[in-house]
Amino acid sequence: MFRNVAELVEIAETEGLLISEVMIRQEMDVRDATREEVMSQMERNLEVMENAVEDGLKGVKSVSGLTGGDAVLLQNYMKNHEPLSGTLLLDAVSKAVATNEVNAAMGTICATPTAGSAGCVPGTLFAVKNRLNPTREQMVRYLFTAGAFGYVVANNSFISGAAGGCQAEVGSAAAMAAAAIVEMAGGTPQQSAEAFAITLKNMLGLVCDPVAGLVEVPCVKRNAAGASNAIVSADMALAGVTSRIPCDEVIGAMYRIGKSMPSALRETAEGGLAATPTGRAIASRIYGIPVEKE
Repeated sequence: MFRNVAELVEIAETEGLLISEVMIRQEMDVRDATREEVMSQMERNLEVMENAVEDGLKGVKSVSGLTGGDAVLLQNYMKNHEPLSGTLLLDAVSKAVATNEVNAAMGTICATPTAGSAGCVPGTLFAVKNRLNPTREQMVRYLFTAGAFGYVVANNSFISGAAGGCQAEVGSAAAMAAAAIVEMAGGTPQQSAEAFAITLKNMLGLVCDPVAGLVEVPCVKRNAAGASNAIVSADMALAGVTSRIPCDEVIGAMYRIGKSMPSALRETAEGGLAATPTGRAIASRIYGIPVEKE
């Protein structure tokens, strides 16, 4: 039905549809499924996300001990202080962190589009929910809107850190969230595309350098940054700010940047933060191997 963002927006505008509706119809066609079946599956995904956020906010700890408890710290901070960044933004950050802490603690999450980037979409969704008061169907549609843009990225670039760096994971996830926020807030399909482009542009070149090869450091905090990026970009698009570089061209740029990244910066834990003295010491402690000398 659509191969790129330009076609997605054109269909939505020409037929007077929400982007979420375009994606729902595509899923029905591709899967030869009924609307009820497609909506029901996404509702289950939403429930998994909701449970992950709730579990993370109760406090979890990973087996390695590298991550856990930060989502709780953020919530406590908001209760006792007026956040400099605002409560909605920091709430999204805490819920994105909560989701990824659950992932690191071997809990159940919904890969969006991957496990390492699973916090951006639910983190923003359950934060803006408190401001926009959406129906359950609108929350499900939020995921379809995010999925429509993720579909384009997956078919025209990368969504894995091993293939294209963290720009492909958290970058894509944050951009997907931004597009979904815009639709839920009443923006146009084109504004969703602008929000996606603005977000992804801000994360181009982001490397994938997991310390000790685990999806914990810096992955969890990158989801926090991705969630905040998404909210700011959504506001910019809703205000009428546009991306000078079209959305599909931004996705193409991400692909070329990813192809040019050395393997040390694509999930191998051989470069970046993983190769710092502290990063190597952490890996040595976890795996019981000597730290290599410079």
